[in-house]
Amino acid sequence: MSATAIPARLERGESPARRALRRFLRHKLAVFGLVVVVAFVLIAVFAPWIAPYDPIATSWSRIRKPPSELYWFGTDENGRDVFSRVVWGARASLMAGVVSVFGAILIGLPIGLIAGLAGGWIDAVLSRIADAMLSVPFLILAIALAAFLGPALENAMLAIAITASPVFVRLARGMALDAKSTDWVEAARALGNPPWRTAIVHVLPNIVPPLLVQGTLAIAEAIIAEASLSFLGLGMQPPAPSWGSMLNSAQRFLDPAPWLAVAPGAAIFIVVLGFNLMGDGLRDALDPRADRK
Repeated sequence: MSATAIPARLERGESPARRALRRFLRHKLAVFGLVVVVAFVLIAVFAPWIAPYDPIATSWSRIRKPPSELYWFGTDENGRDVFSRVVWGARASLMAGVVSVFGAILIGLPIGLIAGLAGGWIDAVLSRIADAMLSVPFLILAIALAAFLGPALENAMLAIAITASPVFVRLARGMALDAKSTDWVEAARALGNPPWRTAIVHVLPNIVPPLLVQGTLAIAEAIIAEASLSFLGLGMQPPAPSWGSMLNSAQRFLDPAPWLAVAPGAAIFIVVLGFNLMGDGLRDALDPRADRK
């Protein structure tokens, strides 16, 4: 590439972090997604101060009240304030999404690095296991694992983490295979560095950008999976608030009280949209070829 083709900012020595931030801020939809995600995180953190009512307190005098100034999202079949339950339900959904994806990374990243750097029969065995798990639809496998482990939010998060881990195995393996043939990895091996040091020092830093993008998109998928498991009674157990369990209860009252389904359904849609938009923006911002286009 000629010197004239290099952007002016790069010629002035702009750091990769500032360059990625500049690209991200140019992506208006990605910034919107970030704002949505931050808003839901703040709602989850400050739920005790935002929710006007106890999310599990019942009242027979306010059963299925429509939305009003007193109850913004109405009340449910047990007289509980829907807005308060949606606010508290953000904690379960976001925690399930973040913890599940973090667990999937902890499972998939080392396995992928081992497969890519070791090669041979180790790579073949680990790759075939990952391929076998990927051949089963994500949600079907998560439901099967959650049913085997038992109905609880912790078990649902573990099931989602195990189900999502093959994606990170493939990602880490592919990056390890690319890095294994580079000059710096060959030099590190020639200097006598053990495989674990080569993986951590020379391969892992190159995986961080795609790992960040894939992790952000996986959180959105994990939130949908947690809501699905809770809808089926395999996640957060009543009366604790969860968007999925709220939808399960609302399906019996779609005609007389449609607001029971609108609020949690809209919350799932908005937060998942936010994570997807943010993930798309991160993918463009961290793409090293972006400034060449």
